[in-house]
Amino acid sequence: MSDDNRKMKDPNDVEEEMNELNDAAASDEGMTNQIPRFAVKKWVVHGLWSWDVAVDNCAICRNHIMDMCIECQASPDDKKEDCTPACGQCSHAFHYHCIARWLKSRKVCPLDNKEWIYQNTGH
Repeated sequence: MSDDNRKMKDPNDVEEEMNELNDAAASDEGMTNQIPRFAVKKWVVHGLWSWDVAVDNCAICRNHIMDMCIECQASPDDKKEDCTPACGQCSHAFHYHCIARWLKSRKVCPLDNKEWIYQNTGH
């Protein structure tokens, strides 16, 4: 190898190069901060949610679990908030009013005939 390839740069030259690079980077950042690319005028967020259940329909009234049950649809004057899903430990879900009416005559899940035990409910 020749001596020219193994020469080390002068530390002053390296420092000067670093200063030039830092100045160039700072000027680029300054330009970026001065020229706005866009401005957010309004932020609107939409979300969808549903109950974490295996089925979407109440097996008793056949309405969607997120809609009102037949009983609540028949009397719309009542509070709609009271028509909530009720889940059993068997992971089946029904409208609270539907399963409450069912449990007056039978104490089992309408789908699997296992003993009905509430896992959670809106009531």
